[in-house]
Amino acid sequence: MASFMLIFRGGDAPGSPEQMQQHMQKWVTWFEGLTKAGAYQGQGAPLDPGGKVVRGARKAVSDGPFAEAKDLVGGYAIIEARDLEAAVEIARGCPTYERDGAVEIRAVRPM
Repeated sequence: MASFMLIFRGGDAPGSPEQMQQHMQKWVTWFEGLTKAGAYQGQGAPLDPGGKVVRGARKAVSDGPFAEAKDLVGGYAIIEARDLEAAVEIARGCPTYERDGAVEIRAVRPM
């Protein structure tokens, strides 16, 4: 088994509070299923939309991240899967696609 990071990008915000609650319940249900299957490692969280960026040799600090909404990282999760293809199959179950979001799947290198 290997560790993979699922990086959740973009996605339209649900309109009403009821729609938001329904969408969040789908996320909860998905994570509960991953936990029962032994794939979710209990690491991960949604991220606040703002922050700071440190960049370049001068280590200049600016407000950010500033990118198109579809590129903003909204959260992440660490999962276990036998290989990249299995991690992709796990990511296919994510509720973010209902809101036109995307999931980037990256192998975590052991240190």
